[in-house]
Parts: sequence; structure tokens; C-alpha cells
Amino acid sequence: MSDSAPVAVVERFLERLRAADVDGAVELLADDLRYENTGLPTVRGRERVRSIFGSLNRFDVGFDVHMHAISARGPSVLTERTDVLSWGRLRVQFWVCGRFDVRDGRIALWRDRFDYMTTLLATLRGLVGVVVPAARARPPKGA
Repeated sequence: MSDSAPVAVVERFLERLRAADVDGAVELLADDLRYENTGLPTVRGRERVRSIFGSLNRFDVGFDVHMHAISARGPSVLTERTDVLSWGRLRVQFWVCGRFDVRDGRIALWRDRFDYMTTLLATLRGLVGVVVPAARARPPKGA
């Protein structure tokens, strides 16, 4: 598989986010990127994404990802994964389904879907886990 194959581009992008390499991740985004999250405003343009993720880094918000499945049909890559956001001892772990459309080796569309109720419960569990470490979510099995 070439480095510009859609699945390889998406995997490299998520790995760079995991490593807090915002600039490296943004290099894999098209200038006219559309970043959509369930129920949130669409973010347009890679420089806007750089600003958002750069802000998260400044506040020491960590990101991790556990891939359950990834597949492609042409330039579209579908992912099923567990994303983890962390800040200090707070760890919020939630399921995400994503679609990435890759054009000329860069991500032109990034659309994530997640359930708000599940994410709220994960946040509450994360808050309890700050005080009671045994309550913290553990990485998913098989990911």
C-alpha cells in the first residue's frame, strides 16, 4: 500500500494526533477541509483545525485512539474507534464512527459521529475516576 493510499493517510493522521503532532497531522489535511462532528458547527479549512487542535495542546488535552475497524472504498475511509480525551487525571473514553474522504493524499472531509448520551456518561465516569481511580475506563479489549 502506498503512503498516499486513503487508509494509510487516515492512520498516519490519527497517529500524529495521538503523538500531539498537530503540525504533522495538519499536513495531511486539504486546504479546503470540511470537519464535521455530530451536532456541532462544521469547521472549514485546515488552518482552522490547526488552531483548534493547537489550543487543545496548549491546555495539555491528550488524545488517544483505539481502532476497532477501518476500511476503504475508493477515496472514502470508514473507521469505528474509541477516542480518548484526557486532561490531567481526567480520562473520557467514547465510541466514534468516522468517515474520511481522501483527495490527492490529503483528507478533504472528516466527519465523526458519536452519541451525546454515551459521551456524557463517559465524562461522568471520567470525573468519578479522578477521585476513585478504579472507576476509570480501561482501553477497550481487542482494539
